[in-house]
Amino acid sequence: MADPVVLGGWISFACVVLLTLIFSALYIRLHRSKTDSERSSTITSVLAVAVALLTSALVPVDIFLVAFMKDPDGKFKEWAESNVTRQEVETSVLYTYYTMYALITFFLFFALPFVYFYYEEKEDENPGKKRFCSAFLYTLVFLFIAGVLLLVGAFAPMKTAPDANLTEWKRLEFLFKDLATNNGEDALSFLICSLTLIGLLGLMIYTAYGMTAWPVNLIRGTRGASTELSEVSMNRARRSDQIEAIRNKYGAGRRISARDRRQIESLEDEEHLLERQERHLQAEANNCCSKCLKILRPLEMIAGIVFFLVALLIFLSLLLTNIDKAMHSYGWRMGYALPHRTLPNPLDIVLVFSQQVFPLDYILMAGIIMYFFFCSMAGIHDIGIWFFWIKMYKIRPRKTRPQGLLMMCFLLMLIGLATNVIIYELTPQYSMYGSQHYVANSTKVTMCSTSAPEGDCVMTRFTTLLTRFFYKVWFFGACYYWAGWVFLAVIPLSFVISLCRRRKSSINGQVEEDDFDSDEELLSA
Repeated sequence: MADPVVLGGWISFACVVLLTLIFSALYIRLHRSKTDSERSSTITSVLAVAVALLTSALVPVDIFLVAFMKDPDGKFKEWAESNVTRQEVETSVLYTYYTMYALITFFLFFALPFVYFYYEEKEDENPGKKRFCSAFLYTLVFLFIAGVLLLVGAFAPMKTAPDANLTEWKRLEFLFKDLATNNGEDALSFLICSLTLIGLLGLMIYTAYGMTAWPVNLIRGTRGASTELSEVSMNRARRSDQIEAIRNKYGAGRRISARDRRQIESLEDEEHLLERQERHLQAEANNCCSKCLKILRPLEMIAGIVFFLVALLIFLSLLLTNIDKAMHSYGWRMGYALPHRTLPNPLDIVLVFSQQVFPLDYILMAGIIMYFFFCSMAGIHDIGIWFFWIKMYKIRPRKTRPQGLLMMCFLLMLIGLATNVIIYELTPQYSMYGSQHYVANSTKVTMCSTSAPEGDCVMTRFTTLLTRFFYKVWFFGACYYWAGWVFLAVIPLSFVISLCRRRKSSINGQVEEDDFDSDEELLSA
């Protein structure tokens, strides 16, 4: 019978599932447009965000289950002494991973594209059946891409396990001794690794920027509404004077030149934008709630400092891991797989030791996952969603169109996959074995590593899936490793950019040049 603590791990995950669904619903509700929304896009976005978060949330459950199979003295607990029982637990975790990866594939290649194009085909004279057919035809392109990736993964020649008599087998035995391989697993692994590679681009752009921009913005705060209102009023008066001066150049009956007419139209557009900003700023300056929130300003600064220190800790831990891999990994032919931690990694050490107090490490790991999520969202908020040099969508509270929500979810799912890889890079020992120990030479208790005798240590399914595929297709492991270096390079660059940018407006995101939403709600308030 399984240990109650293990049962507690799955119960904790069930609670996380419920909390994730609630959080996703509230998060999408906060960002969706009040005037332009559709039920299908809202529900799909909620489920997509939940799946993205749960895929990462499964990692600490995986680590927890393998770590609590053993006691601190290196011996298996009574319930885990049977190899059959251990395999049942491992198989249940493995199938849960397969389920989450299948859901990600479903959302990325069918649900999100279909709902996106279904909304794009929305017209008054367009019947539902025609919208459905048009959206499905566009979605077939994504299904075709998924099919190609699965076929390549299933049938492309990959590196096979070495002969058991060769010396190389001793180094790689831990990858193959406890998990059978098949074409289905290879196909899914190839598909997920390909998506993760794309997600790493998003991680390097949005998450790396958000890790510095978010704490800097919290420390700086926003500009004062009263000061900003005075500045906007002066700019508006200046635009009015410029318009009046141009019109005064022409007497009664004289025709305004095309050049001056265009200039007047441009100035009138600017004046209209400034007028809207002025109305919002007046409301913000007179808002009692905003005045009361100024009391919490010190807490906001403290939060910014804490998040900046977390970013610094992650930067240092990833840097040490990458240096460790450069010095002690199995090399590029094995995807730079690290057999055991050699250099001290502060984050890895903290998580391994915190596992002695349940559920401290679970809470810390969940906090790290949510930290990456909020940093990614901070980057998406500031940068927007681009397609090469074209800015497609802005993500703003209560003003994000359905297409923007769906594209945001698409990005978050890809970044979520990449986050799992970064977690493995950040915490090699914790992600692989947790706090497991084994008895070496009959008396010495040693921390688990790949050099442990067969059956003495249990590797997490998450790490096993990654490292086995890195051996078969070294390209992915090498790309992930070098992407980690790029991620490290982008963080200080983003920090410099964040410092150079001016403080955000007190009505940031409420009024934009391309925002045609009505101000009636504000005026009625």
